[in-house]
Amino acid sequence: MAYATYTTEALVCGTFDRNTADRSYLLFTKDAGMLYADARSVRTEKSKQRFALQDFSAIRVSLVKGKAGWKIGSVEAQTNHYMKATDKAARGSVVNVYRWLRRFIKGEEAAPELYEYILSALAVVTKDVPERLYVEDVIKLRILTELGYVDKKKVPASVLEEPSDIVEADKSKDEVIIERLLSQAVSSSHL
Repeated sequence: MAYATYTTEALVCGTFDRNTADRSYLLFTKDAGMLYADARSVRTEKSKQRFALQDFSAIRVSLVKGKAGWKIGSVEAQTNHYMKATDKAARGSVVNVYRWLRRFIKGEEAAPELYEYILSALAVVTKDVPERLYVEDVIKLRILTELGYVDKKKVPASVLEEPSDIVEADKSKDEVIIERLLSQAVSSSHL
């Protein structure tokens, strides 16, 4: 019996060791949402996949849906956002965005717009950014808005802009509203 192969872009959000050389990966994919996928013998020295499947990496991956879940076929590394970060604060921002993804995105539901937004947001936070905490809060609120935890009508216009435009935005008028909406969304999500 032949299984269908799905090729998609993904972000490696987490890794979990299994058995002697196997590993499970938490992947946020462009076409299938958040899912767990297994890779066999990926922790051995001769494995060609182990360098591409590192935490905080953007990859192009072929997935096979089997009886017991998703299996990883071939992998092509695109970039590692953690390694690409310019300084310690930028690396912290990358980790925070990935943690936010792991916390709030559940299930296999396609979200290509959210995936593209997160890629552009990660491209911004890996650089030297003034007002880094404000930029992170805006990115977090936008993620929660796209997931339906926040009503788009209540969100300031600066949140709905592209991440590169956030850096130049005037934070003084929206900062209090953004913090209030973030705390309300987190408490109402129960996550």
